[in-house]
Amino acid sequence: MAKKPRQAAGTPAIVALTAAGVAFTTHAYEHDPAHPSYGEEAAEALGVSPAQVFKTLVADVDGVLTVAVVPVSGSLDLKALATAVGGKRAAMADPALAERTTGYVRGGISPLGQRRRLRTVLDASASAHATICVSAGRRGLEVELAPSALATLTEAVVAPVARP
Repeated sequence: MAKKPRQAAGTPAIVALTAAGVAFTTHAYEHDPAHPSYGEEAAEALGVSPAQVFKTLVADVDGVLTVAVVPVSGSLDLKALATAVGGKRAAMADPALAERTTGYVRGGISPLGQRRRLRTVLDASASAHATICVSAGRRGLEVELAPSALATLTEAVVAPVARP
């Protein structure tokens, strides 16, 4: 059986956005491996507020991997995440498990185009912006889109899960 040719359109996140017909813009920048924060590096490189750049974090909520999309300017409130999905306890997922499950590497995990779609929670602060930036599936590549489009494509619960 012949192998299916690889998509030339880009990362699985970009392929998913293109297939869905969603308006988006990609932003590439030179990733610096020495930078202490992937998200802050993206905000600096793009020249936008860290409140408009969202990081994709994978947590374990009562044994179920769950994606939290929160602004780079804040941190994830694990208790709020658990509550948002009707769970009791949440903890950050093992990074290797997150990578295997999503198909992306740490610092490049996108909420879109994951190998196995995980339930997703988008922080409510996203709705304060016309567009937000999230990882496009690799370090040094962001995608900018409307928060409502992200919520629709990922079937996300929108809830306050970030703390300043």
